[in-house]
Amino acid sequence: MDSFRDKLIPVTSILLGVVVVWYVMAVILNAPFQRDLDRRANQRPGVVEFIGKTLAQPKPTLPAPHQVAVNFFENTFLRSITSNRSLVYNAWVTLSSTLLGFAFGTALGIVIAVGIVHVATLDRSLMPWIIASQTIPILAVAPMIIVVLAAVGITGLIPKALISTYLSFFPVAVGMVKGLRSPELTHLDLMHTYNASPSQIFWKLRVPASVPFLFTSMKVAVAASLVGAIVGELPTGAVAGIGAKLLAGAYYSQTIDIWSALVAGSVVAALLVMLVGIAGRLVDRAMGGRPA
Repeated sequence: MDSFRDKLIPVTSILLGVVVVWYVMAVILNAPFQRDLDRRANQRPGVVEFIGKTLAQPKPTLPAPHQVAVNFFENTFLRSITSNRSLVYNAWVTLSSTLLGFAFGTALGIVIAVGIVHVATLDRSLMPWIIASQTIPILAVAPMIIVVLAAVGITGLIPKALISTYLSFFPVAVGMVKGLRSPELTHLDLMHTYNASPSQIFWKLRVPASVPFLFTSMKVAVAASLVGAIVGELPTGAVAGIGAKLLAGAYYSQTIDIWSALVAGSVVAALLVMLVGIAGRLVDRAMGGRPA
């Protein structure tokens, strides 16, 4: 109970602080437009009335938290999940490419890590290129991937999944390299004393030691995969998905819809990270690990 309270109080305090700052910034950023509206209507509202108006604009510069919350609730729970305006439907469209890209990225990262650990040439030649690949902005890479794949007739889910793969393989590869190299020298010497083969050292020592590193890196990878899926929807002209909602909101100046879609993306990311964490704890328990 004390542990839960220790976690709840700091998180709640930060959340309240963010909400307060958000409201203050909403009033400040929406005030110029509201003053212009009042001047055209020849109105002189009081301070409280003026603040209320800045927090109730239909297309504000910065929506107030309650506006985003109402929009999120309506588009999540009060609309059919088959509707294009439903955040559940749009989140599912983005989630499908996220999960596929995450699966590809995780598999690719593990394969690269195994090669780097066991082949010294790959360690010296491949790792610098892997690091350099992450310095290229994803907004520059995404259109190129879309155009190249469309030229060979590949459209739809695969291009978005490959963009997610591009972002998600890197943390998995780095984490697995660290995990596969984590066994101490004394443990390796002990395995050699037992006359263990390289495959036995890999499966019985290196892989179990790398599991905690793998799931930690997978938490980062799944969040990056979601970002890649959203970015991948922007240059494709997608009609559904969180990225499509963001793009449509930008076209029609629907700032409340934009922020609501951002909140939906944050919720999806939090759920994915939580599921990866749960899977990590289950695997650790199955391997005989004990809770800290």
